Amino acid sequence: MNVLQAAEITLIEAGKPLHYKEITQLMLDRGLWQPDGKTPQRTVSSTITVHIKRYGTHSLFQRTDKGVYALRARGLPKFITSGESADVEDDTQQMAPDITTIKSFSFTDATEQVLKQFSGGKPMHYRDITRKALELDLIKTKGVTPEATLYSQILSEIRRQARKGNTPRFIMHRGGLVGLSRWQQIEAVGLVSQIEQHNQQARKKIRDRLLSLPPKEFEELVSQLLVALGFENVIVTNYSNDSGIDVRGTLVVGDVIRVNMAVQAKRWKGNVQAPVVQQVRGSLGTHDQGLIITSSDFSPGATEEARRPNAVPVALMNGDQLVALLVEHNIGVHRILYELIELGETDD
Repeated sequence: MNVLQAAEITLIEAGKPLHYKEITQLMLDRGLWQPDGKTPQRTVSSTITVHIKRYGTHSLFQRTDKGVYALRARGLPKFITSGESADVEDDTQQMAPDITTIKSFSFTDATEQVLKQFSGGKPMHYRDITRKALELDLIKTKGVTPEATLYSQILSEIRRQARKGNTPRFIMHRGGLVGLSRWQQIEAVGLVSQIEQHNQQARKKIRDRLLSLPPKEFEELVSQLLVALGFENVIVTNYSNDSGIDVRGTLVVGDVIRVNMAVQAKRWKGNVQAPVVQQVRGSLGTHDQGLIITSSDFSPGATEEARRPNAVPVALMNGDQLVALLVEHNIGVHRILYELIELGETDD
């Protein structure tokens, strides 16, 4: 569940405007959202503010006072600043552009906008969604079958998010109907929250298990992931004789692009520092690219060193990314699926 979905559910349950600090705390207490950074309150405030500035009167949210937000459906007055400095969020006294003036929506983002604004809270057929999106000039396409493109992109997003263990934005119903998953989340928020909390706990257990693995087993796990990602000729190198490179393989893209990758696997609790990046870069062959995979994270210095201009770039994968990819490719996890039964349409 992303920030906006969690904030929407929190405000629905509260039934009144809340300060962004209250929204953040309730989201965290309920386990509706897992922040990536160290400033979750700032993230919540800025994300809602950007949504309001982008979508204006079509945003899910409105600002009713300094740092206070409500759902626009409640029809509360919008707060207008009078020159004083705002809290963490950007000033929103400038009205955002109307939805019909925004030109660069993807097919899936356009689908979300059409469903929110024109479906009346009910699923729409993907052809009707496409027709409305084209009518509003939300999508640009040179293809002759935009309906098929929209349908396939919705399916792809649902599958991709499901593989990652995330809640997709959309639900596909019978007969080509598309709905927003948040409609069911609002009705079954308790169940959704429990599932999300369980998945968060599972991800944490995966991180803990990674830290408990012996170094060689961690390297073997990394090699399995590389194979799942499309690498070929993956080998775990000799533990003491390859200048710190633990795994080697060839990344193959479309059977056309082939890139030799030299990978160092760091089963660490502390952050990887810049000298490690320098060591990996120094171990690369003429045609090698470098990749460091760690169970922890990278210091700012390491990130800067990896991107240093005029040097061979070294890709970085931190613990959160590692866990997400392991889950997506079903390595070390298994999924339990449940079916949601809905009342079908009658013919009369």
